[in-house]
Amino acid sequence: MKFELKNQDQKTKARAGKITTDHGVIETPIFMPVGTMGTVKGIHQTELKDEINPDIILGNTYHLYLRPQINVLEQAGGLHKFMNWDRSILTDSGGYQVYSLSGRRKINEEGVKFKSHIDGSMHFFTPENVMEIQRSIGADIIMAFDECTPYPCDYNYAKRSMHLTHRWLKRCINHLEKTPLKYDYTQTFFPIVQGSTYKDLRKQSAEFIASVGAEGNAIGGLSVGEPAEELYKMSEIVCEILPEDKPRYLMGVGTPINILENIALGIDMFDCVMPTRNARNGMLFTANGTINIKNKKWENDFSAIDEMGITFVDTLYSKAYVRHLFASKELLGKQIASIHNLGFYLWLTREARNHIIKGDFAVWKNKMVNQMNKRL
Repeated sequence: MKFELKNQDQKTKARAGKITTDHGVIETPIFMPVGTMGTVKGIHQTELKDEINPDIILGNTYHLYLRPQINVLEQAGGLHKFMNWDRSILTDSGGYQVYSLSGRRKINEEGVKFKSHIDGSMHFFTPENVMEIQRSIGADIIMAFDECTPYPCDYNYAKRSMHLTHRWLKRCINHLEKTPLKYDYTQTFFPIVQGSTYKDLRKQSAEFIASVGAEGNAIGGLSVGEPAEELYKMSEIVCEILPEDKPRYLMGVGTPINILENIALGIDMFDCVMPTRNARNGMLFTANGTINIKNKKWENDFSAIDEMGITFVDTLYSKAYVRHLFASKELLGKQIASIHNLGFYLWLTREARNHIIKGDFAVWKNKMVNQMNKRL
């Protein structure tokens, strides 16, 4: 993987860059649609490529390990071939999913024992076998195995958890060096900064992660319920420490406003289930604010979903029609909303990049934040 920094905004820390993997070029800042189980929920690959057009998507180690299982992915030739996707893929390590299992898992120094949410069977993740699993999945960018702390989190627990994540990181790196590539392209490894919402822990973790010298770095353990101000504060602290010549990935974030504010702090890569999850519940994101398309006020509104026409669905269907689909519980409504929201997220990060290059990002960002904060 190569990362080139193209432009830096003069009034903020926002950056425009370019990541190159063996599956193509990724222009940053970038939002990465979440394809948890080898699919971006409700959207087939032709629409994903032709209409939403992301340079990279996500897969999830925990879910793919349980289903379809690693032997199936290996027989298919890796996730790219299994899902017919010829662009870049990033896989998270399953640390967040293990965290979310709560009462179904036990964490110790060796790893995490957990119960499958599918059939109740018991499994064990270690830093070593998670590296092997991600080799088999075959993503271009793979993540270290970490422990994601909840919010709120006791200081002493957050500190112990952070040090455990650091020890696991060393094991990940050691094992990855001994584990050969499965397919005919390279993989890039990102470690993860932890430390909950404690400034000294985040600083310590970021310094440790930076010292590893990986080709890119991630920030985890945020967007787990903390106030937005805490999210921004932690991102700012970490971005001041992580090297400027490496991409920075803020995991699981967030709303369109969260994304713009974190771009201004120096973050390059984002992912979140929000655009598709909220779409399935009838919430549409637009540059002028959010729309609950299920509200009666849209019943006779025959204007386009979004006059900007970011994706083909925005001008093809009216608000009244999409509201009708939701009221009728037709699956097409959720699909249209998902395409729109993902298209909007990709448009937003690409516009951010354009304004960073143009030199007026700060003015544009403040205007967009003000507009998107409205309920229509």
